[in-house]
Amino acid sequence: MPTDNFRAIELLGHTPYGRVSASRRALPFTTVTRHLVLDDGRLMLRLHRGYDYHQALDGSVVAYEADNINSGAPDTWSVQFTGTCRVVEPTPAERALFGPTPRLADGVPFDPVFLRIEPEFVTLHHLTDVPAFRHAHSA
Repeated sequence: MPTDNFRAIELLGHTPYGRVSASRRALPFTTVTRHLVLDDGRLMLRLHRGYDYHQALDGSVVAYEADNINSGAPDTWSVQFTGTCRVVEPTPAERALFGPTPRLADGVPFDPVFLRIEPEFVTLHHLTDVPAFRHAHSA
């Protein structure tokens, strides 16, 4: 695995959430999800089963992105994994690594479903001297 891939995987370990994107009935969608970086370089995702997104994600090629763009750091990064996603049952140890689940998702109890991404492409981007974000509208 190229050095940038190792660095990308390392950076993903520094942020617990990202976004997974795919298509559903030929329309694109993106949702926030919790991720774990597995020892073999694959990603495991946890999202709410009630969204039914896992049905569209299972067996599909997806893009997963995580970043530290809103961290306030002057040097930021963005990592994107593109690969095939599958619904999986995590081991008890993997489940424990995710930590507690959110209590509710859109007002209903959070029902976790887990997916694994087998990356085909890993992309790492850096932005240097990122200007401080200023809100466009004041409250």
